[in-house]
Amino acid sequence: MLVGHKKQWEFLKSKFENNQLSHAYLFEGPEGIGKKLFAKEFSEFIGCKFPDLKILSEENKKDPLFGDGGEIKISQIREVQNFLNYKSYNGSYKIVIIDDAEKMNQEAQSCFLKTLEEPKGRTVLFLISSKPDMLLETISSRCQTLKFSKPKDLPIDKEKQEIDKKILNDLVIIANSSFADRFKYVKSIDFTKQDPLEILKVFQKYFRNMLLQKIAGEKTSDKYSVDNLKKILNFSEEISNKLTFTNANPKLALELLLMEI
Repeated sequence: MLVGHKKQWEFLKSKFENNQLSHAYLFEGPEGIGKKLFAKEFSEFIGCKFPDLKILSEENKKDPLFGDGGEIKISQIREVQNFLNYKSYNGSYKIVIIDDAEKMNQEAQSCFLKTLEEPKGRTVLFLISSKPDMLLETISSRCQTLKFSKPKDLPIDKEKQEIDKKILNDLVIIANSSFADRFKYVKSIDFTKQDPLEILKVFQKYFRNMLLQKIAGEKTSDKYSVDNLKKILNFSEEISNKLTFTNANPKLALELLLMEI
């Protein structure tokens, strides 16, 4: 079993052993805490493996311009429906894991409702989301919600830690540089290798910590007032939503954000 999330594991294990598994679960909680891995491991635990396990995520996740990707489309949901129409190859459950479920576009969510309303046999749907409020209420209400939080003993991802450290160091320098240098910084980023949303997360954490220090009366940069920091964080959230749910150009989005600081 994955480190942490013992309470959720024991809950689902008990439901399975008593033949009481629901047809749909919504795993709700912060990113990067192992919700998808938990769903995969539990699927294997109850005997569901390839080809009876299907994992769905947004298309073109690494497209540098986000193209037509960055979302889960109706065509993918129809693939899920077709997948569930066939009997289990291994004679066990058929399971679908939808990662970042909030990235289903409106057409996909409407189509997915039919799957929730008409469950087929021994099937389980796991919806993974860090932004469940972006899902239609009619979808959320048809799923049993399990809340996840960051385990105290979650292993540290040292590689990601080093990447975030570099982003933070660059950000501190950029925040005190000219507009020209900020534009150069954005142009130097290879978005086929660096997810702009990861840059935004580091950005938001940096300014959120600064805001908390300001409110607590701790000594910090005189460059930003509490109101300035709130505006920057609100704008960064708008940028994050546009990058997540539209075809926004990441270079332009980050340029606009850096102009605000």
